[in-house]
Formats: sequence, structure tokens, C-alpha cells
Amino acid sequence: MSYRIEHDSMGEINVPEDSLWGAQTQRSKHNFKIGTEKMPIGVIHGLALLKKSAAIVSHSLGNLSEAKKEAIAEAADEILAGKLDAHFPLVVWQTGSGTQSNMNVNEVIARRGNQLLEGKGSEERLHPNDDVNKSQSSNDTFPTALHIAGVLSVENQLLPAIDVLKETLGKKSEQFMDIIKIGRTHLQDATPLSLGQEFSGWHRMLEKSAKMISQSVEDMKELAIGGTAVGTGLNAPKGFGDQVAAEISKALGIEFTSAKNKFHSLTSYDDVVYVHGAVKALAADLMKIANDVRLLASGPRSGIGEISIPENEPGSSIMPGKVNPTQSEAMTMVVAQVMGNDTTISFAASQGNYQLNVFKPVIIHNFLQSVGLLSDAILSFNNNCAVGIEPNLDTIKHHVDNSLMLVTALNPYIGYENAAKIAKHAHKNGTTLKEAAIELDLLTADKFDEIVIPENMI
Repeated sequence: MSYRIEHDSMGEINVPEDSLWGAQTQRSKHNFKIGTEKMPIGVIHGLALLKKSAAIVSHSLGNLSEAKKEAIAEAADEILAGKLDAHFPLVVWQTGSGTQSNMNVNEVIARRGNQLLEGKGSEERLHPNDDVNKSQSSNDTFPTALHIAGVLSVENQLLPAIDVLKETLGKKSEQFMDIIKIGRTHLQDATPLSLGQEFSGWHRMLEKSAKMISQSVEDMKELAIGGTAVGTGLNAPKGFGDQVAAEISKALGIEFTSAKNKFHSLTSYDDVVYVHGAVKALAADLMKIANDVRLLASGPRSGIGEISIPENEPGSSIMPGKVNPTQSEAMTMVVAQVMGNDTTISFAASQGNYQLNVFKPVIIHNFLQSVGLLSDAILSFNNNCAVGIEPNLDTIKHHVDNSLMLVTALNPYIGYENAAKIAKHAHKNGTTLKEAAIELDLLTADKFDEIVIPENMI
């Protein structure tokens, strides 16, 4: 491999000839050989958009030439298009402020921008700090990119995925509304409901989760840009943060604002904790839905077996013909990861010291992982399981006919204690409720049939 010599304030260092990054990125590669988790590309793209927006504002204020502005914008656009992804090699486990990833973006934009300037015959040259990072600090750029990446992941990935599964469950609810089945509480038989009503509960879970996530993510649309090093805005023109936020909003079609208090936005991640809390609430509901589905589909002959789910792949390497609820299993594993991520995010957010929180990379890594995994898992569960759920009518009817809790309908006529006698007698002697009621001389056959009608109990 051939190298070129780059330098920064610490001196010279060899950098691979074909790379667009510079000295500070190379030092980070050398000093932080920790894990395999790379800085999420969403953060890199957030930084690129920020650099472009800042360059436009700096030019409008007379602080950056037209040529440099255009070079920064063009290089940033190449990053946003995914053309330069290979030039962002840094891991999550680096400085807690994200400084090295901020400089990685600065260096790539500067070098690529200089190639563009040279190709146009311009004698101007970009400097990663003086031009690309003009009026900025890693302390306000990284949290700004963090928020941009977080908002985009929620609004472009997670919420649309929820809508897909929500629509499926809504259709199933309507389709199954007249299918009477036995309810279960405490994992024991309970009074009847319809299969459609059961599905409607799942549908409402997603409806509420989407609403909570949508509401909470609004707080992440406040950006730290303009605060520079400690929140005072040192070396940034007055109103710089507001103007950059306006440019970002224009580019994305989402209304971002400059944070009202930069001393808060540099050191606190309560807004991220809040949004991820809503994401965790969604995960809790998805755990319940996935577990219910695999329990209701258990069997096919020795379980509950009230619904059938798609058979996607063989379930055992030793038991022929076995098929497992794999989509539920994948979903619940994702939920377990999200729960762990929430703990990490909450702890990391509690570690702001004085004017800065230095757990930023791990916060956004876990946040984006949660959103990405849940988005993928929801769509996978929908496409490979939920859309193919069908009721097993004979099994459902069998469970209803043999349920002891239909006796609850008798309470208003013979009282709780007499109804309990019927249920216990039927269970002990292996008879039906009707047979038990007649044997105990508490009801006639006709009266029992008049009262105990499962369809009237839902």
C-alpha cells in the first residue's frame, strides 16, 4: 500500500494514498482499535448535511467564498449520495464527544472539495478546520448530527414500518370479528371474546405507540448547532445556529430549530432518552404480540393451536416436519436487544459532566440500532407471519365448548357460589357445565341453553 504524508497540529503521519481522510482520522484509526462497530452512516450523513448547510450560511454572511461554498456543498452531496461511504472508517468506541468523526467528515470534504476545486482550475483550497468546520465545534456538530440521524430514522424507517403491521392487524381484526373464542387471563381460561377483538388490542398497541413516538421525537428537532464549544457560541456569528437549522429544514422538509438553550443541548440527552423510552414501549408491545402469536399457534396437535401461521422453513435438524414460530422468535430477540440498548442510553445520558456529555457515540449507536432493528423486525414479522395468520375454527370451537368459564354467564341467575359449584363439579367429574348444572339440580337444560350463549358474552 502506498502512503502520503499528512499533518495536523501534532505533526506528520502516513495516510493511505487512496483515502480521502487526513491526519486526525488516521490517528483515531491507530489509537482506537476497539470492536467492529463503525460510526453509523446516518451520523456521517447528518454531519455532511450540516457542513453543507453551514457553508451556505457562512457564504451568505460573507465569511466563505463562493468557490469554497460550492466545493463543500458538492463534496457533501457525494457523501449524502453514499458515494464516499468507504472513507469513514472510524469506530463507535472513540472520543466521547465524537470529535474524531467530526474531523473525519471535515477532512473528507476538504480533500474531495480540493479535488473539485483543482478540477475547475481554481487556486482556492479548503482547510478542514478553518473552512469546513467554520463557526463550529465538535461539541455542537456531533449532537446536531445525532439528532438529525435519530429523527430521520424514526420518521423514515420506524413509523412507516409500524403503519404496515398496524394495517395488517386492523384488517385481520375486521376479518375475525365474528369468530368467538375463549379468553385467557393468568394463563387460565376466562370468558369469551372474539378473535377480532383480540387482534384489535394488538392494533391499538401499535396505534398508541406510533402516536407516542411521533410526539416524543418533536423534542429531538432542536439542534445544538450554534453553541460551539461550551454553549456560548464563541467564534460563531450571531444567529448562525438559527440560519443553519433553517437550511437543514429546507433540505429535509422537516422543521428543525436551533435549541433555545445551548448549555442544555451540549450536555443533556434527556430528549433522546425520552424518544427511546417511547421506542421501548413499542418494543414491549411487540414482545406481547409476538408471544401471543406463538402461543396461540402452538402445537400443532399438543398446544393451543387456535391460529395457524405461515410455515417458512424447517424447524428442526432432527425432527422431520417440525415448523417453528421463527418470526416471533426473531422479534422477541430484537426486543431483548432494544431493552438492553435502553439501559445503555439511559446510563450514558446520565453522565454529562459540566458543559459536555462524552458518551455521545454510544448513545446514537444504540439508538439507531434499536430503531433499525425494530423497523426491520416489524416488516419481517408482518410479511412472513402476520399477513398469513388464519384461524383454526374447529380448535377454537372445541376450546369454547369445553371452557368452564362460560359458567360466568350464570352469576346473575344463580349467584357466584352456585355457579362455582357447577364449574368445580364439571371439572372434577369430566362433564360439561350443562350436565353439571342438571346433576346439581340448579338449572334445567332449557334454562341453561337460554342463558349460556357465548356469542352474547362478548
